[in-house]
Amino acid sequence: MKSRPVERGEVTIIGAGLVGSLLATLLAQRGFAVEVFERRPDPRVHGFLGGRSINLALAERGLNALRVAGLADAVLAQAVMMRGRMVHAIDGSTNLQRYGLDDSEVIRSVSRGGLNILLLDAAERAGSKLHFDAALTAVDFARGMITLSDHAATMRSHAAHMLLGCDGAGSALRAAMMKETGLGERVEPLGHGYRELEIPAVSPSRAPDNISIPGTGSRPTADRFAIEPHALHIWPRGHYMCIALPNAEGNFTVTLFLPNDGPHPSFATLPDAESARAFFTEQFADALALMPAFDEDWNAHPVGQLATLYLDRWHLGGRAVLLGDAAHAIVPFHGQGMNAGFEDAVELANLLDERPDDPESVFARFQQQRKPDTDAIAAMSLGNYIEMRDGVADPHYLLKRELAAALTERASAHFMSRYRMVSFTSLPYAYCLQRDREQTALMESLLRGRTRIDEVDLDAAAARVRAELPPLPPLD
Repeated sequence: MKSRPVERGEVTIIGAGLVGSLLATLLAQRGFAVEVFERRPDPRVHGFLGGRSINLALAERGLNALRVAGLADAVLAQAVMMRGRMVHAIDGSTNLQRYGLDDSEVIRSVSRGGLNILLLDAAERAGSKLHFDAALTAVDFARGMITLSDHAATMRSHAAHMLLGCDGAGSALRAAMMKETGLGERVEPLGHGYRELEIPAVSPSRAPDNISIPGTGSRPTADRFAIEPHALHIWPRGHYMCIALPNAEGNFTVTLFLPNDGPHPSFATLPDAESARAFFTEQFADALALMPAFDEDWNAHPVGQLATLYLDRWHLGGRAVLLGDAAHAIVPFHGQGMNAGFEDAVELANLLDERPDDPESVFARFQQQRKPDTDAIAAMSLGNYIEMRDGVADPHYLLKRELAAALTERASAHFMSRYRMVSFTSLPYAYCLQRDREQTALMESLLRGRTRIDEVDLDAAAARVRAELPPLPPLD
């Protein structure tokens, strides 16, 4: 998309992460004069120094936003397709649970650092001015001035009459806004944290011969992966789990999720690499065998914390608005944090494009339209943690998956699983949540007293779905 001549006014974006850099591109393409201030150094010069490096799951919502910016093909070139969850049982056996119906419904694993660098380059090409090592320290909303500080504590001021906050869950702009008015902030810690490890790429001579997706006969194009590359690997163990996402370089980012405190296992009961190795030997032996630098990774990576952020109010009149994690940070278990933030960026850019001279009404409408959906994905993300760590190995959950597949085949205009709605369509999150509740209640009714799919009259079940659930909205 070609940028228009600058004619729409000036905007100042705080934060040059994923959402901030995409928003900068979208607004510059629409003719706004965009300046972006980021507290960290330029990752294109100094390397990516971000906090969380949990791989990102790019789904249809995020991909659609990248299409709007003209960046989808470039991002897909550095992504790895994932067809489903590869579930690893404690005995080492595996089972693929597909996300969608076929390879038209997949998600993609992308590196946070690589994607951020691509988006920064795009923002500059579109005409945005990027400023690094520029932390927001104060805001004078009445005068339209912000104060910034570099690593040497050198202060400078900048005129900024329209502030867009994309500076993450610990947003400095949100803190400044809260000094002016109450935003109704609530932070709900999950009580579980995460620690990152790595399965490294292997040389072609050591690559396993049996890497393939069951039922597809497919193989990766390069023998760099120690385990199946086209899947999100998950080791569910009830109240905790380990996952691994593939990288284009052939390695996997491994993340252990555990309670922070309490009886074993928790991070409190694993004080060192020796105790962690013993735990992995017991619970994740097949993963541990693929991590030669386990001890070094354990010692090098601190425990990260997980929480959900809720705000009653996202904006301060027409002077400032928050989006992405700065407004609604969520836990990562539905893989939708980035996708939701990208949806925010497109929505806000479109609204500002329509009414560039009335930011107050734009910001109010933006919150009104997006908040029900971000509240919904927060709820679904919390629920998906339970599903991932426990449900994927539960017989009743697997029975519901079978029934859902049968209903999809027999009543496709009326039935779609929550995961497919969230990941492979742009249906509003709030709709997905409500529809899933209705569909789940109907499935539970159909399965009451039954333990096998052959005990269900599938034609009669499909007829009930068509009779009791309205048709799904158009998906294009």
